[in-house]
Amino acid sequence: MFLQQLINGVVLGAIYALIALGYTLVYGILKMINFAHSEVLMVGAFLGVGALAVAPGLSGGWGLAAAFAASILGGGLLGVAVERMAYRPLRHAAKLAPLISAIGVSILLQNDMFLWVSNQTVVFPALVSLKVFSLGEQASVNSLQILILASALALMAALEIFVRHSRSGKAMRACADDMETAGLMGIDSNRIVALTFLIGGALAGAAGVLNGIYYGSIKYNMGFLPGVKAFTAAVLGGIGNISGAVLGGLILGLLEVMAAGYLPGGAQWKDVFAFVVLIAVLLVRPSGILGEKIAEKV
Repeated sequence: MFLQQLINGVVLGAIYALIALGYTLVYGILKMINFAHSEVLMVGAFLGVGALAVAPGLSGGWGLAAAFAASILGGGLLGVAVERMAYRPLRHAAKLAPLISAIGVSILLQNDMFLWVSNQTVVFPALVSLKVFSLGEQASVNSLQILILASALALMAALEIFVRHSRSGKAMRACADDMETAGLMGIDSNRIVALTFLIGGALAGAAGVLNGIYYGSIKYNMGFLPGVKAFTAAVLGGIGNISGAVLGGLILGLLEVMAAGYLPGGAQWKDVFAFVVLIAVLLVRPSGILGEKIAEKV
């Protein structure tokens, strides 16, 4: 029983971690929370379904590739568009202004999908033939869980390699340390910020497809709960820290599954659990597990 819950928690946590990376990337550079990020996830999920509807003959691996391609490309471009229209004009405004703009964009995207696409739950096509692999008598893992975990880990590893070793990744880290100084060194901060939103949106789009495959359905308001939980994961691990976002996502996924499986009435309260964790982290360690307290220079 415990091993099975552990597997379920890691798979769920991998999805949360993938979403949390978008929050932590944007915060690391702009020191703002992109609350429209959860709606990019929702749009990415619908783009994946849309790609399959346009090419109904695609199934299996080809269908999965088409859904991922549409969601990653669409999510990335949407992230860039949101940054250009909703955040860049407010970059030097009071800190509350981008927050209000983010909430407005979130409401706009959600209602656009409600009015123009569907106000009902949409079934996500089954792209993976379900095969169950036994891990002894106490646990099993299926092909869907393997796909989700492998896809999420591959994307997270690719992001880590890009940020650590590519020229643009080093520029992103320089902007995160000090954007003004990075600009004086010849780095185009606007391009780096747009690149950050592109990557964050692409990851959110991919997470939308994985979320749709995992639960078998999508809806116009599907981004809220995964978004809040992913934000909690980012804060738990240390927002602004890529490794912290991954760690926080895995921990939150495990805690949620374990609470649902072992606490009385846990299944009914599992969505509330993320809020409890968020409040506890903010009270006990606001900087997160891997976060660092940075003294402000006066």
